[in-house]
Amino acid sequence: MNLIRAELRKLLGLPTAWVGLILGLLAAPALVVINAPAVRRALADGASIDASDLGFQNLGIGLLGAMILGVVTVSSEYTGTGEDAPGARQLTASLTAVPRRARLLGAKAIALSLVVTVQGSLTAVVTLALTERIHGTAVPAPDPVRVLLAVLYWLLIGLLAYAITLIARNGIITLTVLIVNSSVVSVSYLLTKVTPLAAYLPDIVGAHMFLRGIDTPVEISPLTAGLVMTGWVAVLLAVAGYLFQRRDA
Repeated sequence: MNLIRAELRKLLGLPTAWVGLILGLLAAPALVVINAPAVRRALADGASIDASDLGFQNLGIGLLGAMILGVVTVSSEYTGTGEDAPGARQLTASLTAVPRRARLLGAKAIALSLVVTVQGSLTAVVTLALTERIHGTAVPAPDPVRVLLAVLYWLLIGLLAYAITLIARNGIITLTVLIVNSSVVSVSYLLTKVTPLAAYLPDIVGAHMFLRGIDTPVEISPLTAGLVMTGWVAVLLAVAGYLFQRRDA
């Protein structure tokens, strides 16, 4: 518990982590307000919109916050400690304090999971409540199970970013790839136009856990989506843990 508390303090002491926290908390509710006029017009015109998806769809942009948190949890360890000690990194001090690398990784993952779960829960509640407040009876009350699955997806995305950064050992590259793929052009989505198997890539399949109107070539149930997404994260964490044990600090 002391190690987990130490990792929590370390994570929450990072300025970049607060960027991820604030972005994750505010981006989705802000998008609800910005998109409200267009959504009202679409609903009034009888557009074929799954109203139950409206609030949940806006949660997508908030996932950038979970990604940032997952990346900086690792990348901060590989950042230089300062000009007084060129080449020195936080990881050296961390491993001196906690020589058992598996314990260090576990504590980091738990600390990240706690922060991301709280962030995802707050964002989901605020975003869905705001959606219902703005659109009234046009939007059905959110299903609690879907809310839980959305928060679980939020958590899994954070752990996915954590694992990928551990493998790459470069936060800038990892974060750039994740942000571009999730907000600029989704390579995963483009691949679904080539092969239906691409629908089972993490960022695509995970969204099936709580969204209903996803345009993919295959229909994936929430249970299947959750199992596949969890499998991706488990495999990547296992690979990351193995490499972390084998590599030099």
